Amino acid sequence: MTTAAVDRGPVTYWCETLLVDGVAVPGVRLTAGADGRITGRADDVPAEPADVRLGTVLPGLANAHSHAFHRALRGRTHNQGGDFWRWRESMYQVAQALTPKLYLELARAVFAEMLVSGYTAVGEFHYLHHQEDGSVYPQAHAMELALATAAREVGIRLVLLDTSYLAGGLGTPLRPEQRGFGDGSAAGWLGRWAALGTAIETDAAARPADPVLVSVGAALHSVRAVPRDAIREILAGLPATVPLHIHLSEQPQENADCLAAYGATPTAVLDGLGALTPRLSVVHATHLSSEDLTRLGSAGVNVVMCPTTEADLGDGIGPARALADAGASIALGSDQNAVTDPFLEMRGLEMGERLASGSRGRFSPAQLLRAASADGYTALGLGRARLVPGDPADLVEIDAHSIRTAGAEADQLVFAATAADVQRVIVAGRIVADTGRLVGTLAAAATPNGSPARLLREALAALNTRRSPT
Repeated sequence: MTTAAVDRGPVTYWCETLLVDGVAVPGVRLTAGADGRITGRADDVPAEPADVRLGTVLPGLANAHSHAFHRALRGRTHNQGGDFWRWRESMYQVAQALTPKLYLELARAVFAEMLVSGYTAVGEFHYLHHQEDGSVYPQAHAMELALATAAREVGIRLVLLDTSYLAGGLGTPLRPEQRGFGDGSAAGWLGRWAALGTAIETDAAARPADPVLVSVGAALHSVRAVPRDAIREILAGLPATVPLHIHLSEQPQENADCLAAYGATPTAVLDGLGALTPRLSVVHATHLSSEDLTRLGSAGVNVVMCPTTEADLGDGIGPARALADAGASIALGSDQNAVTDPFLEMRGLEMGERLASGSRGRFSPAQLLRAASADGYTALGLGRARLVPGDPADLVEIDAHSIRTAGAEADQLVFAATAADVQRVIVAGRIVADTGRLVGTLAAAATPNGSPARLLREALAALNTRRSPT
């Protein structure tokens, strides 16, 4: 792929209305530096001739939990019935069909869909490390580098949450279809993780003129997939500044198995290992005891809720309001990407609470926007993202006058807008999407009219051919 050189000088954006901490602020000028961060901000000022003029603008939105390859299952599992465990069998079939080349194509398309839908950053919870039989690829880190390349070509921030996945269940070895996920031991995963970080840094250093879009975080798949002693070893071997994520109590069966094996809930196991700190993000946290809830809140962990996936898989409604009241921060993710729409995730969080409690206003519009933006960025280790100097220059312009949003108060647009209302998307100070199209990126140059739909069609066709050879 090729594209024209991009000017990396400072850019000023004038926002007719900018939602800051949920409050609509008029006439805001933001200056983005060459490093992709905000270098200046002025409120209640008129536009100047050199400004790029925007309408109603939100801070960048973070997809704090994604499995990009699950997108291949959208609209293909709803005649099966069953539950999460039955759906998982279909997911494994997709995982086994992927190669680094196919994953580059699929991830490029999925990240493009995220970008035009309003996501400016994504935390990719990644465990497809090796070939189907567990052997390493000829190119080191082939799958991980495919994800990094896809993100850079699209123009989205990527935190690659490289995931340790060592067991098929508590006391159970990896199943044949899981062999490509494993690294043999905690030490094996730690060694590969450190080498991956070096490879990503080396790749970024080769493009000094570009803002750094890709970073490496860490994840433990779950207490059922990483034995307790291995979790202890990984915690000791990871730098304290690295964001760490883990699936937690997504299914009642996970809790039951953990109690049988350790005499403690997954949350209590993590607490006993000293894992519950503000750098930890627990994903789902759907089925918690009152003691679990208190532990998570007291430790100030991040909780990543994925409302559309939790509904799609029939997982249940997690205690988001109670967790927030206890002291946890709430972030949001698209998880299996059955839906790619940050506004539907925000509304899903509140609507689940309404259904469970029988009352409205469990989360205010400002709190929902913070979960989708600043707290999601924090969970991914990307900083404050409060639109002040030093923060990432990531913005999302939305149409405040569409058939969906017309008449809505600016500070309540999160309850009216959908991804269809996203206009210009700015990442690291540069416009990378406009009304559903990619612009000014390698991926935009590679497809007619910057169409994510075309990228998706082509990637899914190639993947389905490999899954069902003729």
